[in-house]
Amino acid sequence: MADTLNDYFQALERLKCGTSKVVPKGTRISNDVVALEAGRGKGSIKKSREMFAELIAEISAAAARQAKLAVNDAGPAIKAAKHRAEQYRRLWEEALAREASLLMELLEVRREMARLTGEKVLPIRRRREA
Repeated sequence: MADTLNDYFQALERLKCGTSKVVPKGTRISNDVVALEAGRGKGSIKKSREMFAELIAEISAAAARQAKLAVNDAGPAIKAAKHRAEQYRRLWEEALAREASLLMELLEVRREMARLTGEKVLPIRRRREA
């Protein structure tokens, strides 16, 4: 039974170091992932078995460290995403301003045409029919 526990602890170390052999690298550490990495079935690490108490404590600590690192690593990515979102918002607002300006210019030109020719010029937007 000591060999089995040793397999689990070795699998946990590989997951902590990011050198896993079975599960994809960067997978979130959990009891099931450690079991799969150790070559055992998912769910083989049970809280009800006393022999796994120390292993489960180690897994919980490693998962907490991994989660903390993930939050710290996400900071620059979130900042960059917010910057890109603000940049696209600015571009969108500039495009709306250009379109509104062009519509006003078109309206002025149509009014001037109507005044000079005396003919009725079609409106920019159609009226809704009731």
